[in-house]
Amino acid sequence: MIRRVSKKNIQTDAVLEVSGVSKRFGGLQALSDIALTIQRGQVYGLIGPNGAGKTTFFNVLTGLYTPDSGTFKLAGKAFRPNAVHLVAKAGIARTFQNIRLFAEMTALENVMVGRHVRTRSGLFGAIFRTPGFKAEEAAIQSRARELLEYVGIADLADYKARTLSYGDQRRLEIARALATDPQLLALDEPAAGMNATEKVELRKLIERIRQDNRTVLLIEHDVKLVMGLCDRITVLDNGKPIAEGTPAEVQKNDKVIEAYLGTGA
Repeated sequence: MIRRVSKKNIQTDAVLEVSGVSKRFGGLQALSDIALTIQRGQVYGLIGPNGAGKTTFFNVLTGLYTPDSGTFKLAGKAFRPNAVHLVAKAGIARTFQNIRLFAEMTALENVMVGRHVRTRSGLFGAIFRTPGFKAEEAAIQSRARELLEYVGIADLADYKARTLSYGDQRRLEIARALATDPQLLALDEPAAGMNATEKVELRKLIERIRQDNRTVLLIEHDVKLVMGLCDRITVLDNGKPIAEGTPAEVQKNDKVIEAYLGTGA
């Protein structure tokens, strides 16, 4: 007998714990004492006005910038995001506000590149094309096709990335990130530039990812999308956290209202 796992039974341990993260660029204090905890299976939003520090935090978390201070735990284990490739191996994958695909590679090849983070054959196997290497490459291609199907663009597998529509390129970036088997999927402005129909499809995809008990950290300017999708939200303003809670709690927060709308004075 197959037992269905209800939402109540889904594991809810912390995937990411961040405390005291700060970053300065010369005289600019870009981040000040950032702290947040993301539970497994959550979609967690990070929002704020332009220049609030959202993308800077993403860049610190994913190894593009080195933090001046702070601690990080991924699935209960301390880690230091010192290099992009080490962060990916640790279990954090990200997309970018400005799409960064390999334009002359096919959609399938782009996803396969992401999957190579988890390969084991090494340089010797690649040079001499050992049986183990060939078997692993076949498995990588199979998994890449599964992920293209998962995000809804399986029919575009053999098309070069540059020929895909904007919305499909966004989906391809997500598929490539998922290919690394991340514990945390970090999405930087995934709805940027999308039309209304594409945003609806994006929301469905992120909801599907959550239903599969994956964990998502989301930066997004589309407040309606964030409020309808996220379980919890942290709001940044001038590099500092000013509110944290459920969407309903955040929407009623006076500091958040002031940060977005001003005081009217």
